[in-house]
Amino acid sequence: MSFSKSIKEELSKISNLSNKDVVKAELLGYLITNNISLKSNKIKYSTESEYNINRFAKLLNNLNISKYEIDIQGKVFTINVKEKIEFDELDYIDAKLILNNNITEFCNSEILEKALIRGSFLGSGSINNPERIYHLEVIYSNEQNLEYVLNILKKYNIQMKKLNNTLYLKEGEEISKFLAFIGANSSVLKFEEIRVIRDMRNNVNRLVNCETANLNKTINAALKQIDDINLIKKMKKFNELPDNVQEVANLRLENPEISLVELGKMLTNPVGKSGVNYRFKVISELAEELRKK
Repeated sequence: MSFSKSIKEELSKISNLSNKDVVKAELLGYLITNNISLKSNKIKYSTESEYNINRFAKLLNNLNISKYEIDIQGKVFTINVKEKIEFDELDYIDAKLILNNNITEFCNSEILEKALIRGSFLGSGSINNPERIYHLEVIYSNEQNLEYVLNILKKYNIQMKKLNNTLYLKEGEEISKFLAFIGANSSVLKFEEIRVIRDMRNNVNRLVNCETANLNKTINAALKQIDDINLIKKMKKFNELPDNVQEVANLRLENPEISLVELGKMLTNPVGKSGVNYRFKVISELAEELRKK
């Protein structure tokens, strides 16, 4: 089962159907999403989640809306409501269900706001596999519905972004806050576990990449130094170098893989990295002069 479906399964099992206002708020959440279609003011809702379609049906039954049918075609469950749903907070405009000003008076508590947003996620929300990418989105039927939800989330410091009629999140922490807000507590724990493992892997990969880059840089520098030294020897100019420079050059030829710090420690009179670097600079300048001849 996908992570998205497992969240909807968890949400569908929340036991709060005894509170009629909460039931209504959650159903309103479903109804303002883009998975709702209208024909002659009759509602049709489709989903691939059996738990989700059962939840929708329970909400209808709880509010004494009993004239509906459930059809199954392949993996898609569809519920067709045979009567017009009449809510004071909802208008039927241009084949869409749109929240009106009455929603503010009705949805006047945290529990109702959470229920409405939970319903909207159940209605048309999705989340990618967090092992690969962080992305959660909910698609609404129009901008007015989206803006109402967006303002609620802002009040609870959940910073969703919008694109057309879609609200979305791409930050792991914000996704966690959203899931906790709508009551998907077990899914939050699973999501956080995946986040920790993923972040650890990313940190290890960054460290390995950094170490690999540094190693490649050291190797390339050593190869250039050896090439310079061999050129100087070939041109019989090696003995013209100062004794301390000759010493570091010979050590480099004998130890092509070690770092400048390690080379510095092996000298008769040990020096630090900058001292070794200076001596190789002398070698490099002489080699460049010889190459120009």
